[in-house]
Amino acid sequence: MNVSRLGAALALGALALGLLPVGPSRARTFPDRPLRFFVPFPAGGSTDAVARAMQPALEKILGQPVVVENKAGAGGMLGVDAVAKSAPDGLTFGLAGAGALGVNIGERTKRMYDPTKDLAMISRAAESPFILVASPALNADNYADVVKAVKQQPDKMAIGHGGNGTAMQLAAQTFASMSGLNINLVPYRGTAPAVTDAIAGHVQLAIADPPPSMAAIADGMLKAIAVTSAQRFPVFPNVTTFQELGLKDFELTGWFGIVAPGGTPRDIVVKLNAAMVAALKDPEVVRRIRTVGMEPTPTTPEGLSEFLAKDIAKAERLQGWSDKPN
Repeated sequence: MNVSRLGAALALGALALGLLPVGPSRARTFPDRPLRFFVPFPAGGSTDAVARAMQPALEKILGQPVVVENKAGAGGMLGVDAVAKSAPDGLTFGLAGAGALGVNIGERTKRMYDPTKDLAMISRAAESPFILVASPALNADNYADVVKAVKQQPDKMAIGHGGNGTAMQLAAQTFASMSGLNINLVPYRGTAPAVTDAIAGHVQLAIADPPPSMAAIADGMLKAIAVTSAQRFPVFPNVTTFQELGLKDFELTGWFGIVAPGGTPRDIVVKLNAAMVAALKDPEVVRRIRTVGMEPTPTTPEGLSEFLAKDIAKAERLQGWSDKPN
């Protein structure tokens, strides 16, 4: 056997043993390792509930473990920053709230990342209204009672919300400004601790999302005053909207999008989008998300980008309200 034939024979033997690549057809398949799913708020809130509802379905669809990691702080920006700073290999993604992507108008200069450059849009995930709740200590049964109580003691009243730069903060500011109220805004690291303090009477009011507040409302530990959506919330159909109370154009919902690091290859973005959409349409995932008062909203990556642009425009309009003096 001459040298050339010997070399060819050795190469064929190596290929048979899997020791040499064979071009694109032997490229590593995605995903080939466990994935990280960042949640930028503490456990117990709506973001965490959505991620953990999706986790089992994503593991089946992607064929790898999906590890949910809570990384709270800075109005949801720390968790999103962790995604932005990760390798763009598709193995890390996260839920991003409205504040971390666009509503955070007043905090833009403090962002650790540029949402349009440092993140790849994957899909919308879920949305729900916010609920203005009153502590039992306030002894208020409706919106008129709340306004009267706050105006009687303007310097002593406080409203808790899910953190500076979040949509919950914007909702609290808009409520105060449109209602003509002088009320202290108290930021928390998510809405779950704000709800806990409202139940205890440490704050008289709170802007809450459904997961941490529905049970407390149903058990009478909190009073639901109004919802921030344009339509009434099906879980509490007797609770009025702010628009019905005369606060024109007050419409603001909590929503989450799924993002990956900027620079993630398009083919991986497409595969992640397909996995997210399939998970969000899975009957068990839909049931679990609806159980906590949210509605799944899967989209294409472009659908998330378009929704974000519209939400920023709406937030800027509401920001004009919230910037007005009380």
